[in-house]
Amino acid sequence: MPAGSILVADDDAAIRTVLNQALSRAGYEVRSCGNAATLWRWVAQGEGDLVITDVVMPDENAFDLLPRIKKVRPDLPVVVMSAQNTFLTAIRASERGAYEYLPKPFDLKELIAIVGRALAEPKRGRHVEETGEPTDNIPLVGRSAAMQDIYRVLARLMQTDLTVMITGESGTGKELVARALHDYGKRSSGPFVAINMAAIPRDLIESELFGHEKGAFTGANARSSGRFEQAEGGTLFLDEIGDMPMEAQTRLLRVLQQGEYTTVGGRTPIKADVRIIAATNKDLRLLIQQGLFREDLFFRLNVVPLRLPPLRERAEDIPDLVRHFFMRIEREGLPAKQLDAGAVDRLKRYRWPGNVRELENLIRRLAALYPQDTITANLIDAELSQPESEPGVDQPKADDTLSGSVERHLAAYFAGFGDRLPPPGLYHRILREVEYPLLSVALAATRGNQIKAAELLGVNRNTLRKKIRDLDVQVVRTSR
Repeated sequence: MPAGSILVADDDAAIRTVLNQALSRAGYEVRSCGNAATLWRWVAQGEGDLVITDVVMPDENAFDLLPRIKKVRPDLPVVVMSAQNTFLTAIRASERGAYEYLPKPFDLKELIAIVGRALAEPKRGRHVEETGEPTDNIPLVGRSAAMQDIYRVLARLMQTDLTVMITGESGTGKELVARALHDYGKRSSGPFVAINMAAIPRDLIESELFGHEKGAFTGANARSSGRFEQAEGGTLFLDEIGDMPMEAQTRLLRVLQQGEYTTVGGRTPIKADVRIIAATNKDLRLLIQQGLFREDLFFRLNVVPLRLPPLRERAEDIPDLVRHFFMRIEREGLPAKQLDAGAVDRLKRYRWPGNVRELENLIRRLAALYPQDTITANLIDAELSQPESEPGVDQPKADDTLSGSVERHLAAYFAGFGDRLPPPGLYHRILREVEYPLLSVALAATRGNQIKAAELLGVNRNTLRKKIRDLDVQVVRTSR
């Protein structure tokens, strides 16, 4: 006796054949069609125990069909397939009530496992959110297998309040993921409040998080609300959670356990209605062994662990990321650019220690400093300052000076103009390009402490703060 009846809809005859054979071998009865109208007729007639459908079909988009299916047969699980492997595709599948989203190409064993799991689960109608069309401003970019796994997990988390722990190297986009969870989740109408533990003096973290009463400590001349109060009804993003002092960890644990907190100097418990998302580029288990992080807090925060892959593990996403950054900065007023095939290949082979943030900064420099409409591999080499070696060609010496590197970069820049000169304003453009990474590295070296960074750089603290604001420098801590 068949294990269940499966309805397959895809306008590609080859995919229908493969799915028919694989599902039949697994013991299922299969009916397949190449359009949405036939699928809808079968569903309306009560046929099938599960649906597998492509998103784009000749007569109708599956995302338009899904709400009708869920209305007439709320217990019918629907697995959505798509070659449009973007973050918003996964989100729309979840919003429309799909049981699972599978990016093409997919693994047949995984599909069979999903079908078995769906048919074995108790029948219950899934609520379909009535949401507007997603914005074109895609928050996460990439079609690699690693990013598809991230999208599918995020889609499942959107309508929950589960605490999420995001791990990954600096520059992988941890705050972007946290914002996506908020902006596309059920708390999107509430505030999104972010706090970076590495950027706040340790003795002020508790006050920053929970607020303080007047007179709670020297300098507390008035009551001040904390980030928990500011995030009420929304999401609180705790970045660089591994830098939180033990005292603050204890207070945070109480919030997660009891759902309430007290201000510094206060006595009245305050109910906390916030979703917590934490992030770190550190190994928290190692910190636990070293006595620097509470194990019980780790388990409270690590309800849903989410690891973001470094860019070197998803190099196939680089072309999409480059196009995305070029379009963004073109909207900001910089000239339109593109990369030739050699430049793209060169970017794919680079290790990207700064990950996506480093790539975005590179794209901004290319758009701002080079007149060419098409960027070549030679210009990429000049920017990365580590051209690939060729047989019999000596590599630059490891002790090359900073001034030598800058001189080589400028020589390549001027050479790009041929017989012409660069546009006016070069002095200030170059200073800005040097100033941003200098401030960023200095802040990273001082763990976000602006007082120490100002002392290190030899500038006034107010001057540093103004430059951070004007240049939009990210005050984050890099891994050591």
